[in-house]
Amino acid sequence: MTRRLQYPEAAELLGVTESWLRKHIKQLPHKKLGRTVYFTDADLERIDQMHHHEPTTGPLAAAPTPTQSAAPHPLAGLRPLPRRGKALANVS
Repeated sequence: MTRRLQYPEAAELLGVTESWLRKHIKQLPHKKLGRTVYFTDADLERIDQMHHHEPTTGPLAAAPTPTQSAAPHPLAGLRPLPRRGKALANVS
């Protein structure tokens, strides 16, 4: 038997507000029975796939694994600039 969830239950399962579901209903998969809008488990899965984004930055982002390389780091030769007002004495 297929579950038919209305706005409050669907919003709770998706972790969104009921008003968000109502505002975006035209873009979301759903079913209608007369004037009653309901969501099936398949609809909720599709909504989750449509609006779920993995973080690309920050502490929750998947960190790339460092690779061991024999070559020196490309920025290893950089040196800080001298303080303002000081001439460059040694440019190498």
